[in-house]
Amino acid sequence: MILSSSSTTKGLFDVLTGGEPLSYFNRIYLFLFLPLVVLIYNLTPKRFRPVILIIASFICFFMMSNKLIVFLILSILSIYLSGRLMNKVDDKTEKALKKCKKTEKKVVKEKYKKKKKIILVLTILINVAFLFYFKYLNFFAGNANIILKWLNIKYSFQILHHLAPIGISFYTLEALSYIIDVYNSKIKAETNLLKVTLFLSFFPQIMEGPIARYSDTAESLYSGIKVTYKSFCFGYQRILYGLFKKLVIANRLNILVKIIFNEYMNYSGLSVALGVIGYTIMLYMEFSGTMDIVLGSGEMFGVKIPENFRQPFFSKNISEFWTRWHISLGLWFKDYIFYPVSLSKPMKNLTVKARKKLGNHFGPLISGTVALFTVWFLNGLWHGAGWTYLFFGMYHFFMILMGNIFEPLIIKICQKLHIDRKKKFYRVFQSVKMTILVFIGELFFRAPTMKNAFEMLSRIFTKISFKTVKNGELLSLGLDIHDYIVLILAIIFIFVIGLLKEKGKNIREDISNKDIFTRWILYYALIVIIIVFGAYGIGYEPVEPIYADF
Repeated sequence: MILSSSSTTKGLFDVLTGGEPLSYFNRIYLFLFLPLVVLIYNLTPKRFRPVILIIASFICFFMMSNKLIVFLILSILSIYLSGRLMNKVDDKTEKALKKCKKTEKKVVKEKYKKKKKIILVLTILINVAFLFYFKYLNFFAGNANIILKWLNIKYSFQILHHLAPIGISFYTLEALSYIIDVYNSKIKAETNLLKVTLFLSFFPQIMEGPIARYSDTAESLYSGIKVTYKSFCFGYQRILYGLFKKLVIANRLNILVKIIFNEYMNYSGLSVALGVIGYTIMLYMEFSGTMDIVLGSGEMFGVKIPENFRQPFFSKNISEFWTRWHISLGLWFKDYIFYPVSLSKPMKNLTVKARKKLGNHFGPLISGTVALFTVWFLNGLWHGAGWTYLFFGMYHFFMILMGNIFEPLIIKICQKLHIDRKKKFYRVFQSVKMTILVFIGELFFRAPTMKNAFEMLSRIFTKISFKTVKNGELLSLGLDIHDYIVLILAIIFIFVIGLLKEKGKNIREDISNKDIFTRWILYYALIVIIIVFGAYGIGYEPVEPIYADF
């Protein structure tokens, strides 16, 4: 088992952070930055508390991205000023409508709506341009150079070497949601610059989300609610749960995953399959664990940040899986890409024609498929500038599309075979099938290249050998028998918690209703488990926040 040989001499700070000069997130955030912000925040008069959060957010961002903070500020100013301009256009529209004749009202509305649309498009272009420059320019330039070389054209685009602002993919989508909601009159443009600033820069969310809407968090962020004993305990309770996922499970699996993905040609299909399964579990534990830390941090300040996971591996199919995994991203694509595309005038006309020829099931599928393709192409691209990410998006598009197409056939087959789709065995079968498909998708998500991904997939099915269990190959993957036991027990623990939540059990409330002695025994028990069984010390490399790269 990978434990530090000197763990008994280390303090809680070193143990829980891995004892490495790891990263701001683990070492500084939990044991210095967050407690200090909580203390200063609570000592500050209520009306100045939002300012403390803004200062803390800017310090946090600067620590990770230095001078690139200027791009966050530009995004904030762009949506704030654009929103104010849209407010002015709305005011002018109302005045013009009062003065004009009834027959002219439609023309007047269209005139001012065009002005709002120009503001919207320019704001979107500004923010997307920042994202494109930092995240996608080199990808497109590199592929353009390959094409130019193939065409024997002696010209090449320059490949730039630069770092991107931390969390740019997350805060850009939040910025776009704000300005689009203002344009659609779902929210009124904010006149207080500090509110917009805090919404877009709130420090727990800045690295990995979740992608909140202005209506979700803005008011509670700016309310200056005092940190109470209950909110502090509830917050750190959730943070500890996130640390358990990250340190006990994700960090331990990181060793095995790296070995398999880097040296898969040296291992049997069974070991490669274990590496792929391990990566999916590691990704879930790291990302959902980070979300627990983010939501716990927000909870301390009375801010209810939207949940980003809801027991995804209990889903029946891929489509449902993506309503439970990275929920905020899925909702963003649904509201701002899928619906606008599928409900656009050309798509509506297409649906009407297709419905007449293909019927009520397959007719609407055509326009829905166009929207679905757009969503998953952009989803893949959002995750990263690489062909593996684009394939990841197209893979899920295809799987969801096949599910939509064959759903009526599956219903008929089940009826003929007298299979009750509501029975537990069928639900388990669906979840197992869905999980296998997710594993394959995550293989492409993690693989360095498409070639590596297909070779690994091929190896799983062609080089399978159960001798792997006997010959000790599984113990050559960086983990010993004790590590496997810890992983199995920890994963079972998380599974049971998820199962109880799936059945509607509110475990956190149940714990809070217990007496103080029992509550703190449980808290300290979790701390001890993290200290004793967390993967730290010589021989391991902790998992950096994975989605921070996206």
